Amino acid sequence: MNWNEKLYKENERPLDSLVSGYSNTSIFRTIAFVGDSMSSGEFESRDENGGKGYHDFFEYSWGQHIARKNGLKAYSFSRGGMTAGEYIESFAEEKGFWDPAKAAQAYVIALGANDMNKTELPIGSIQDIKENYRENEKTFVGYYAAIVARYKEISPDAKFFFVTLPNEPERNRNPRAQLIANELYRLAEHFENAAVIDLGKYGPAFDDKFKDRYFMYGHMNPSGYILIAEMVDSYIDYIVRHNPKDFERVAFINPPKKDWEFTI
Repeated sequence: MNWNEKLYKENERPLDSLVSGYSNTSIFRTIAFVGDSMSSGEFESRDENGGKGYHDFFEYSWGQHIARKNGLKAYSFSRGGMTAGEYIESFAEEKGFWDPAKAAQAYVIALGANDMNKTELPIGSIQDIKENYRENEKTFVGYYAAIVARYKEISPDAKFFFVTLPNEPERNRNPRAQLIANELYRLAEHFENAAVIDLGKYGPAFDDKFKDRYFMYGHMNPSGYILIAEMVDSYIDYIVRHNPKDFERVAFINPPKKDWEFTI
């Protein structure tokens, strides 16, 4: 065994290899997955007249696959069609997602597809972030930053992972897609304890061949969600391995209440 090669890989890039077995994602015992249809395990159906149906099956979501594999607790804070604006303005409150009892050690946020395609809302920039997040500008970045700030109130030391849009050739032709990716990197610099999971740069192309194997109509099929789980799990593992000092005190983020005392 070449331990230097295994433990201290040189020039490694995210997703050079997919992890098997336990990954460093399992250092988190609770993770909340915030997102839209892709985070919800949404399947698309057709009725006898060709009418479309959309069904969120959370047990098939990539977040829940990651949780089962790594023996951790995952919250599916998502719904098909979700936008950053709807999430912060109404959805999360209605569903009880701000409940401190559901505070997580890490938050994986995968929003942007519907903000890009279904709204005329400006993408904005980090200049839209105010000292009081409730006063943020009404842009994608302003709303996204408000989500992060609200969860930081609940779990101040939590780690955040911002997921870019996948590498989908048709979507990439939309200039708003690259704007979103750029701003997610700026948001990760703006907020403490935040990193980017860049599936657009390091993930596979969602081309016709990929969609034939991993999609059912306009959304992923069961194997597609497993593949996304492998990629996100491996990417978090990569981030943790390459930044060990940033994650060495994860156990003290929302530690379980016990009768014994400890000193942080």
